[in-house]
Amino acid sequence: MSNYIEIGKIVNTQGTRGDLRIIPTTDDPKRFEMLDSILVENNHGLNQYEIERVWYHKQFVILKLKGIESINDGEKLKNSIVKIPRDLALPLKENEYYIGDLYDLEVYTKDKEYLGKIVDIIFTGSNDVYIVKSDDSNKELLIPAIKQCIIDVDLDNNKMIVDLMEGLREL
Repeated sequence: MSNYIEIGKIVNTQGTRGDLRIIPTTDDPKRFEMLDSILVENNHGLNQYEIERVWYHKQFVILKLKGIESINDGEKLKNSIVKIPRDLALPLKENEYYIGDLYDLEVYTKDKEYLGKIVDIIFTGSNDVYIVKSDDSNKELLIPAIKQCIIDVDLDNNKMIVDLMEGLREL
C-alpha cells in the first residue's frame, strides 16, 4: 500500500495564469480547501506544490499553485495525478476504499477463476467501473462497482472477488 492517496487528476489548465483543472477522485471535492499543499506525480517524479487558491467550475476543482504562473507552466502538469500523504486522508466507512489502493488488485470470480488485474477505473455519475485486463489477453472486462458484482475486496492479499452479472463478459 502506498504512503500517498490519489485525490484527483490534472486534466487541463484554466485561464492564462496557470490555474489547473482537476477532476476530483475523492468523494468530497471540498476536501481540497483543507489542504495547504498537494503532491503532483508525473513522469518527472513526485513534487510538492503549495496551494494558493481553490475554486470550483462545473465538475472541476480549480487550483492555483505557487510557482505555476502561466498557461505554459500549467500545461507541463497536464495528465498528472494529484496526491496527498495517507495520514491526511479522510477516514473511510465500511466497504469504502481509496481509489489508488484498487489499482493492480487481482480479480477472481466467486468460482476462483482469475480474470486479471484492475488497470483503470472509469468514474461515472452513478457508480465507478473497474477495467480488468488479464496478462494473456488484449480484451478488457468492465465490472461495475456495485454490491451485486463486488463480493469482497481484500487489500491485504491484493485480491478482489466478483460475481459477474450475465452479459458482462460479452461487453
